[in-house]
Amino acid sequence: MTLRSDVAELLAGAGIVDVDVDDAVADEHIRSSAYQRVVSLTASSVSGDRDRDRDRAIVAAILRDPNEITSKTAVVAFVDKVAMTVAGPAGFRQWSAELLPEIDRLEAEGYREFIRRRIHDWLFYLSIEAGHVPTPAELGEVTDWMQRLLAEKSTATAVLALLAESGSSKKIRNIARNRSGPVRT
Repeated sequence: MTLRSDVAELLAGAGIVDVDVDDAVADEHIRSSAYQRVVSLTASSVSGDRDRDRDRAIVAAILRDPNEITSKTAVVAFVDKVAMTVAGPAGFRQWSAELLPEIDRLEAEGYREFIRRRIHDWLFYLSIEAGHVPTPAELGEVTDWMQRLLAEKSTATAVLALLAESGSSKKIRNIARNRSGPVRT
């Protein structure tokens, strides 16, 4: 596969017709924007069970891009969007496990680790959404980004109390504290 054929196939598969393939191949910014559109459309196009083979093929094509920061950014966006649409941690765990062999093809260990940590963070988030109340040790295993997301979005009183007490930064603890209790005047 060549970059041109990968880009053309991704655009066609997502039904994107207003991006010139040659322009996308020549300009990483156009290509990055196209990848973002592909993953956004793909993540939102399937209700119920994910088409894991299709998703894995999309990730594989994106990760063949010679600019690893462009491909990493698109894959992280895909992970984020799918995590927000799946029915729970089991489905996301199965979906993301199928991507790991593709992710391991990235040359930069830092990019591979970043995507793995993002997957771990979303598994943590989805388990909380499914009713799991984490321990302080479990909370310590997720990134500051996920702790802040939970502090801003969670409606579980126990999770907010844990973040207010054990969040990794003062900002996270304050957000959780302000959201967990009644407003005082």
